[in-house]
Amino acid sequence: MPAGGRLFSVAVGFKVPYAATIRPRVRDVVYGRTRVDLPDRRRVRNHLRSIHAVALAGLGELTANMALMSTQPASGRWIVRDMRVEYLKKGRGTITAECQVDDVAWDTDRNIEGVAVLRDQRGNTVARVHMSWKVGPRAPG
Repeated sequence: MPAGGRLFSVAVGFKVPYAATIRPRVRDVVYGRTRVDLPDRRRVRNHLRSIHAVALAGLGELTANMALMSTQPASGRWIVRDMRVEYLKKGRGTITAECQVDDVAWDTDRNIEGVAVLRDQRGNTVARVHMSWKVGPRAPG
């Protein structure tokens, strides 16, 4: 569908209002893997005319969480335990974040990790967002 990606991106913004502040464009979501773009606009820039650190962190967190959620069964739940961002170079132009999460066992409580890699249009890695989640089954009731 021509507008499918845009409509899905808007829906993500309704579900996660803070993520909508950077206006991400969801490009691809398949089981365990997500790709999201952050267009370069004035509202996400810093005083150095590059993408603001918090916008990059938000993009990485959203991308990683969506990759995890794509593996989540109705009986599963998760919460972020830790997030760490490595800033490697100034982000300019559209930034694309990608994350792949290995198959998750949701039957018992456990801690898992994932990494979203953020690249500029030339393919240079701008940042890495390291996520740690607690996953497990929903409590009965």
